[in-house]
Amino acid sequence: MNFSHRPVTADDVKTLCGFPQGVQELYFMFPKAQYPLTEEQMHTAISQRFDSTAFLANGEFVGFANFYRAEHDGVCCIGNVIVAPYARGQGVARYIVETMTAVGFEKYQAREVQLSCFNENTAGLLLYPKLGFVPFSIEERAAPGGRRVALINMTRHRD
Repeated sequence: MNFSHRPVTADDVKTLCGFPQGVQELYFMFPKAQYPLTEEQMHTAISQRFDSTAFLANGEFVGFANFYRAEHDGVCCIGNVIVAPYARGQGVARYIVETMTAVGFEKYQAREVQLSCFNENTAGLLLYPKLGFVPFSIEERAAPGGRRVALINMTRHRD
């Protein structure tokens, strides 16, 4: 696969709204959103975040992420990570996280990059440590329907 990335566009947002395949996937990607994801919810999030990025595989839009916190010489926090259903298991998430981590370290000169992953997101929990992220705290959250879930916060320090 030939991966690339660019700033997200309004046309991407329309496509992006179809990526979450249910309430749980949307919760993993964007806990404050209501299913189904709407363009309005996504535009609001993008306006409040930094470096909202479209990820492409062979020129096709297949993933998205941004920072919900971006501090020069501080901490950058990756959020809203999602991969299109038809592109999963092909290295897209790895490319997204590696790219956003590099942006945090290079553009913002961050000391560390953080991300969070729910305990039920097995794919994320297996991927993030392979990319150098280590857990540093766990928060209790209420999932849709009120179930208790754990949000595992992870960090990767600049080498």
